[in-house]
Amino acid sequence: MTELKINPHFEDFIYDWDHTNYLLVGGYGSSKSFNTALKIILKLLSEKRTALVVRNTFETHRESTYALFREIVKDHLELHNQFNFTLNPMQILFPNGSKIIFKGGDSTEKLKSLVNISVIWIEECSEIREEVYHELKGRLRHPTLSLHTLLSTNPVSKDNWTYRFFFKDDLKDYFRLNDEELYEKRIIKMEDTYYHHSVVTDNKFATDKYIEALQETKEYDPDTYRIKFEGRFGFSGLRVFSQFQTMPHDEIIAKIRKIQNPSRKCGMDFGFATSYNCLVKLVIDKNENILYIHYEYYDKNKTDPETAEDLKDFAFTKELIKGDSAEPKTIRYFRQQGFNMRSARKYKGSRLQYTKKVKRFKKIICSDECPNVIRELQWLTFKKDSKGIIKEDEFSTDPHSLSAIWYALDDYDHIDLKGDKMKELTKESLGIW
Repeated sequence: MTELKINPHFEDFIYDWDHTNYLLVGGYGSSKSFNTALKIILKLLSEKRTALVVRNTFETHRESTYALFREIVKDHLELHNQFNFTLNPMQILFPNGSKIIFKGGDSTEKLKSLVNISVIWIEECSEIREEVYHELKGRLRHPTLSLHTLLSTNPVSKDNWTYRFFFKDDLKDYFRLNDEELYEKRIIKMEDTYYHHSVVTDNKFATDKYIEALQETKEYDPDTYRIKFEGRFGFSGLRVFSQFQTMPHDEIIAKIRKIQNPSRKCGMDFGFATSYNCLVKLVIDKNENILYIHYEYYDKNKTDPETAEDLKDFAFTKELIKGDSAEPKTIRYFRQQGFNMRSARKYKGSRLQYTKKVKRFKKIICSDECPNVIRELQWLTFKKDSKGIIKEDEFSTDPHSLSAIWYALDDYDHIDLKGDKMKELTKESLGIW
């Protein structure tokens, strides 16, 4: 290699191959991608290996990872003329027979034919699905060489699988590492995983102007500052329910008992393989405009008879359940089993109207015995379109519990500030689907 000045914070990472997993979390411009690519090049020059580089979509490689490898080889390797870069198929052939191939993570079928992969780099790993990560781990095998997976990402929501898998998942009562400890120590080697945290000031080649631009976001966009400059997990974007809070179950039940004329609601969203059956029970304090969520049922991969068995108490109590009208056969089955289940209204624009209805509560208080509702709604954010404009009826994740809440509130009308009920929208005015 020609003379190459390495950022000191990455030197240990570049030459460490004692671990199976390497997770690099960092802010913008911290040089984590550059140093990951350099690490792979050095390894493949010293040993004949095949490395796989994955991004969520294949099309993004050409202007990012592929271009980065090409830049490093061209600018820093004296033997750069002996490398062969091809676009169809997209790969890099080394003088010693090593090879880097590039794939998209949006189709696991395209990954199943890969053989003798001993190094995998998942760039922007938070963008791929968790099942793709596990599929990739299954592709990692070689009869003689050590196996390594490198993951790099800008931190996003704590609901993302990357955080839940490598740090903690409250839903599964799983804990591996406190992310605050990583921010403090910067590098942590724990069992088979090497954790690395970096920020733009770790990059000795970042310009003062670029650093200042990132620092300025603290004044007008603290969420962006946390992600881009501090490189910390949290939540990303505009929260859907800023009034959402949790409470111990005993306390929430005590508050519910004190409500005069409480309005009790129950809603259910249906799923099976990829989505969940979710049922929630709500209590509304109309006078205080507070929504209490005190019960959840959340499961998948169960047939209607199996789910009905799980919820058989509802067939006994005859509590009204509002269900997803898109599943009339499921609702009919539950009714035949003795459940008091009815279809909730669905009409053009209902997602937006239902969301606004939920947002109108002064407080949304959820029992700590509803972990899935908490996981889905506490840090739920709106999606944005390609121009960065908020889409008020689309969200960062697919919250099944929110759908169940929508249906539960189907026939509930808020009281406006004058004490009058909201006028109920008619089918004709909304255009029923």
